[in-house]
Amino acid sequence: MLWPMFVLVSLGGILLVFGYALGYMHLKNIWIIFAISLGAILVIEPILTVLLFRDVPTAGSLIGLVLGAFGALAALFL
Repeated sequence: MLWPMFVLVSLGGILLVFGYALGYMHLKNIWIIFAISLGAILVIEPILTVLLFRDVPTAGSLIGLVLGAFGALAALFL
């Protein structure tokens, strides 16, 4: 039961590292790649969680998401 998930996680990790390398080759700045990656995680992952698991966030996790987004914006702009 765990093997299919292991294969998907391994493939995802390989593609993520490849994406980082490709982005760095073209932009020559890893921090831009990091900001794009973090932004994608903050936007896409909650949407995928709601769509895949049909589960709405609790009040605590929603507060954590908002604070995480503010923290990421503070790291980028301050």
